[in-house]
Amino acid sequence: MNTATGVRDLRVSLAERIARSAMALDSPVTPNDEFHDWWAGRAAALRQQVTRIPFAELGQWSFDPATGNLGHVSGRYFLIEGLHVRSDYGPVPQWSQPIIHQPEIGILGILVREFDGVLHCLMQAKTEPGNCNDLQLSPTVQATRSNYTQVHGGRAVPYLRHFREARPEQIIADVLQSEQGSWFFRKRNRNMIVEIDEDVPVGEDFRWVTIGQLHRLLNVDNLVNMDSRTVLSCLPLSGPGLGGAFSHADDDWAVATVRSLTGERSLHSTGEIMSWITDCQSRHEVVTRLVPLNQVERWHREDDAISHEEGRYFSVIAVDVEARGREIASWRQPLLEPHGLGLAAFLARRIDDVLHVLVNARVEPGYLDVVELAPTVQCTPDSYRHRPPHERPAHLDTVLNAPRESIRYDTVLSEEGGRFYRAESRYVVVEPADDVEIEETPDHRWMTLDQLADLLRHSHYVNVQARTLVTGLRGAW
Repeated sequence: MNTATGVRDLRVSLAERIARSAMALDSPVTPNDEFHDWWAGRAAALRQQVTRIPFAELGQWSFDPATGNLGHVSGRYFLIEGLHVRSDYGPVPQWSQPIIHQPEIGILGILVREFDGVLHCLMQAKTEPGNCNDLQLSPTVQATRSNYTQVHGGRAVPYLRHFREARPEQIIADVLQSEQGSWFFRKRNRNMIVEIDEDVPVGEDFRWVTIGQLHRLLNVDNLVNMDSRTVLSCLPLSGPGLGGAFSHADDDWAVATVRSLTGERSLHSTGEIMSWITDCQSRHEVVTRLVPLNQVERWHREDDAISHEEGRYFSVIAVDVEARGREIASWRQPLLEPHGLGLAAFLARRIDDVLHVLVNARVEPGYLDVVELAPTVQCTPDSYRHRPPHERPAHLDTVLNAPRESIRYDTVLSEEGGRFYRAESRYVVVEPADDVEIEETPDHRWMTLDQLADLLRHSHYVNVQARTLVTGLRGAW
């Protein structure tokens, strides 16, 4: 929408409008210097205090005396339950573990609006109790159903009505997407991007920025949060409709990335990719059932943590939170604390001068379907440090030993701070030298960014870690 005339040029495709915003690395609405000044000010104003506490001090959260499940007195928010898993994927055929069971569907939404012909996103400075640095850049709306229906008795969620009352012609993206399948049981959120053309009040915790500015901020450790990254991945920034929007590409990597976005050529057809995904879903077996938390084997509950007997994987802990700028000022809750820095990496290769990434059809016990498409490597490397070679994830050593000149993207980013305590992953894209042999396996295929973008228009195909890397790659040239 041109704010001066109120008339949009219908000859300009949506993809081109998005690409134009992706090219805008600064903005007269919120210039980069002003953004960083605002961010520093909000970081000082929105400090929070998060203190680990024993489970006995959780207040409205308690363990069920019969099952051992950890839940809220209201019956809302989420439960910590047990999950028993049997699978033919990976070196361990069966196990049990704690898992977060949150059946309600939340809203992750970004409002967009054109200013002087360039789309801008309304982003929020928001604290979460599990964030390693308190404040991160969040979507316009980031709320569970329990939050936006005000179970907590606090303030209403700003801008929520623009998503709940959006007209079809306003909706740029609207899709249910999963979250971490190793930590959540069948968790989904509604990822929405809604365009408005009217003035809205901009609260002190919100600013309008371009997609290009967001892509630049994705190179800063722990600044753009997980929920923003997954929503941004759903932008239809691909396809031949991009036209000449990226005609500035002036090096081989940039040209190959543009060709990957515009879908010029791909090693495998879309039909072949869909058949491969179906084969993986039918070939792999994963059988899960929720069990009482007190029946989970090899996990032990102490006064302040539930942990695996070997000290690996993660723990369940309890925290007391005092925060400014939230719907309520203080609360207590459980969080899942991972053990070690995660790794999510795509291996990339130019095939016929078109960028492809090696995608893994990955089984995780919390997925609604059997598999979702994941990065080439997704693991916590510390968990495999002393494992024999045949038990290490495929291509892990290629990523860990990659020379600096082969790394195209490398940023440490946080996972969802509302459920996970200081969970960080290193997100990496590596382009190995041509003489490094990278072969497809039954669970790996080379795909273009355009093919991944097509799948992101649908639910439960691309996992949350791969969605972050897709967003990062769009701005990594």
